[in-house]
Amino acid sequence: MTRVGIVGGTGYTGVELLRLLLGHPGVEPVVITSRSEAGRLVADLFPNLRGHLDLSFSQPDMEQLQGCDLVFFATPNGTAMKMVPELLAAGTRVIDLAADFRIKDVAVWEQWYGMKHACPELLDQAVYGLPEMNREAVQGAQLVANPGCYPTAVTLGFLPLIEQGVVARRGLIADCKSGVSGAGRGASVPMLMGEAGESFKAYAVPGHRHLPEIRQNLAVAAREPVELTFVPHLLPMIRGIHATLYARAGRELDLQQLFEQHYADERFVDVLPAGSHPETRSVRSVNDCRIAIHQPQGGDTVVVLSVIDNLVKGAAGQAVQNMNLMLGLEEQMGLSAVALLP
Repeated sequence: MTRVGIVGGTGYTGVELLRLLLGHPGVEPVVITSRSEAGRLVADLFPNLRGHLDLSFSQPDMEQLQGCDLVFFATPNGTAMKMVPELLAAGTRVIDLAADFRIKDVAVWEQWYGMKHACPELLDQAVYGLPEMNREAVQGAQLVANPGCYPTAVTLGFLPLIEQGVVARRGLIADCKSGVSGAGRGASVPMLMGEAGESFKAYAVPGHRHLPEIRQNLAVAAREPVELTFVPHLLPMIRGIHATLYARAGRELDLQQLFEQHYADERFVDVLPAGSHPETRSVRSVNDCRIAIHQPQGGDTVVVLSVIDNLVKGAAGQAVQNMNLMLGLEEQMGLSAVALLP
């Protein structure tokens, strides 16, 4: 049984990770840290775990964490980078669900995250944990940077088009909507239901932290820089991301067949039949990304619809998927649940 630890287990991502790990037959959570909740039973904070977990939150202790086979960081940006070097030196594998190791260019990272990086020497070693792009590298990794939620939905939607070079690299548009859980569990007036309910708005139009991450992914796929406009929106719902992606087709091609072939062997990417419109509720609580492709009126504009659960394929589920690859387990282990409806 693989011993795993979670640093920062009090947020939505942390409890989602615990929920998935407790249903995983190959791992055992043995350490869950929280400075603010140290000593409190985890199930007292998250009653859905009552009867499934007897652990209490503890102060972060490096010796305890080094005793784990793998440690997840479900912490704010800037936390993992201060602890990861010591864990790696002890031979502990690490998956960071925050953004500390996602961007390869340290200057770009520091510009967007507003702090100095504590261990830039590890950025090249870190593997970007989108299995559909980097499966082999993840399998051999000691440090994995779990992707952001928006970058997951957008990258998977654009990837076949960009890799095959069938759309222009300029003028790409990602028009994305997220539920309020994407902002985390911390108290925030804009996220109150009285503020977000029965309303809909764009935010961070001048620039969102996930923009350089998405551009980096698409540039890797294209083998050259791409031009992307990314506009996120807040929806009055708890879970889910819907990405509507636009590109210009450079030549005639059966795009349905292109996507079906590209993702034929991907357990967690579901290409829907032609003409479909995926719904966020169809992926609630599961690790799937559902995609549909359209060319309205037979023109040269390609529209890709991509939906995920931001807390699962956009965070904790993808982290478990990466963990399975790193440990040599079946990739879908612990991730076979059916989505919740209604």
